[in-house]
Amino acid sequence: MVALAILRVEKLKSFGNIGGSEKHTARLQDTPNADTTKKNIRLIGMEDDSPLEVLVKNKIANTTLHKPRKDAVLCSDIFLSASPEYFRPDNPSKAGEWNNPRMLDFVKASRSWLVNNYGHKCVRAELHLDEATPHIHAYVVPINEKTKQLSHKEMFGGNGRAASIKLSKLQDSYAAALAPLGIERGVKGSKATHTKVKEYYQAVNSEPLNNVWSNKKLEPEPFESATNYVARIQNDHQFHAINHQLADRAFMQERLERAEQRARASEKERQRLEEIVRSLELKTQQLRDLALEDVAWELGLHNSQGKWKGHGHIINIDGPKFY
Repeated sequence: MVALAILRVEKLKSFGNIGGSEKHTARLQDTPNADTTKKNIRLIGMEDDSPLEVLVKNKIANTTLHKPRKDAVLCSDIFLSASPEYFRPDNPSKAGEWNNPRMLDFVKASRSWLVNNYGHKCVRAELHLDEATPHIHAYVVPINEKTKQLSHKEMFGGNGRAASIKLSKLQDSYAAALAPLGIERGVKGSKATHTKVKEYYQAVNSEPLNNVWSNKKLEPEPFESATNYVARIQNDHQFHAINHQLADRAFMQERLERAEQRARASEKERQRLEEIVRSLELKTQQLRDLALEDVAWELGLHNSQGKWKGHGHIINIDGPKFY
């Protein structure tokens, strides 16, 4: 399967939220799903080990001109990763392992993307290696450079469609940064959620098959011949249940693979069309920038007392307008 880029943004609207987030990402509290034998790595903010809350407060005080509104987002937590197929292509399901050169390439590209997009606004970024798949938590103070105010809305979008458009463009940008690594963008506008994906795999890899397979009736009896064993299990309804479940799983897996192929094809076509639109917009702008006098000259008209004449026509040019 193709490796996909992953980007999510979470709002932190109070210093209590910021402190709580740091407790998890900095492992200041017990984290049951984290492997304590593996160390996480700070990528940005190594020089200042102050609490995250202090870093955010100082950034706001030193950079903004106005006191934050009561409902302002004080900090934005950006989650960056890629699907397991990138980090462990030989065995994506083997949680907690990764190909080290691939992981380092991912870190280098992601850190460069953060620095290029957010610069000093990113007060801390940490690479987590102690969970199932390597990922990065980056803390960005959403400062509007024009107004010198906090504005998560300006940086990441507010609510509704505007936020979806901003997030989609951000995901485009991050995917482009990871593209040289063979990581692709997910399908734009996809409504899939983590819960739905999890439920799908639970359905495909459901427990009944394991329960049936472990049934003692399907095991050979002592001193039973192979011929008798085959004849017996072929008449067992649970053996047929296994066959049906395996067939259902193979069918669902095939459908999933076909759907992914169509989605990737659609995404590539969308990108191709977007490139055509950008090219046409650029050409349109270039045409708008042409001086009308130059156009008239190229058409073989000549200027006579402020009027362009030729081919039986007279054209008056007034700045960007003509009549």
